[in-house]
Amino acid sequence: MNALDYFNARLQGTISPMDYLRSKQMDPEKYFLIDVRNGPIHLRSLTIKDTNVIPEQELQNRLNEIPKGKEIIVYCWDVWCNTAAKVAKVLLEQGYNVKELTGGIASWQEMNFPVSKFTQDDNISDNCGC
Repeated sequence: MNALDYFNARLQGTISPMDYLRSKQMDPEKYFLIDVRNGPIHLRSLTIKDTNVIPEQELQNRLNEIPKGKEIIVYCWDVWCNTAAKVAKVLLEQGYNVKELTGGIASWQEMNFPVSKFTQDDNISDNCGC
């Protein structure tokens, strides 16, 4: 793979926080945003505003909640976390149209984009799976 192929593939498989916000404002029904982070709930208590929380560990049991007719955007913790990439691969194999939000929630928060509190009693393992 040459550099041009690499960057074309990277752009095809990702969306920046700025591009996501801009596109979502133009077409609010186009996207289905999923927070796929695993780990303790107290660490996952802030999410991107209007996100759907489906931790990677629950994905296989909750595929029916993910609409096939929308562009799926997945995110995890940060650039060092590969959980969103793992989820994107699974969803692509299931026929979904998927992109990864670059930089995860860390980039989103760094830009002071809207977040919301998420609280749920769940039994997700403390292992992040990164």
